Amino acid sequence: MSRIFLLLTAAVTLLLSACSDETSHSRGVYMLLDTSGTYTRELDKAQQIINFVLAKLQPGDSFAVARIKTGSFSEKDIIARVTFDGQPSRANLQKRQFREEVDKFVANVKPSAYTDITGGLLQAIEYLDEKNPGRKTVLIFSDMKEELAAGYVREAIPLQMQGFEVVALNVSKLRSDNIDPREYTDRLTHWRQRIEAGGGSWRVLNDLERLEALFVD
Repeated sequence: MSRIFLLLTAAVTLLLSACSDETSHSRGVYMLLDTSGTYTRELDKAQQIINFVLAKLQPGDSFAVARIKTGSFSEKDIIARVTFDGQPSRANLQKRQFREEVDKFVANVKPSAYTDITGGLLQAIEYLDEKNPGRKTVLIFSDMKEELAAGYVREAIPLQMQGFEVVALNVSKLRSDNIDPREYTDRLTHWRQRIEAGGGSWRVLNDLERLEALFVD
């Protein structure tokens, strides 16, 4: 009797261990899209990135895409979100529906007057913390210039980013950057310092031919 009990205990332990291991290897990706000014004309590149990410994500992984606008700390700005089903046919359907939601948004998007990057990051943190994947990645498709409407408080808010990887994508140079390149480098340094101060990791990926680097462990 005791031997059977021990065997059953061992089997349950292995099963729980396997479930835990599967969870620890899941991935959560939250992508922020800058929709300010002329950046809306860059969204075709964002669609390419989204399609690439969709192709790479596996069952159990989570993906969300949200816009950055005047006030971005809101679930209303999430364009599409999904946690992929374990059944391949169901997961493929989810990916197709996700792509359709993004395409519909891009076709009808109107430029925003402001760029609340911090608010978008706070919403990304909240979303991924709730999903609790083994790996948390925030992608920011933006020139990384934050412009806030009067009354919005952002700079004083710390970003709690332990365990998060933040990747800035397609960081376009502004007209003023051509006049003084220090503005571009200072902008990126500012965000790197904020992310790293919150315990996260930071990198810039402007060469979209190297998107494979996003999924290198």
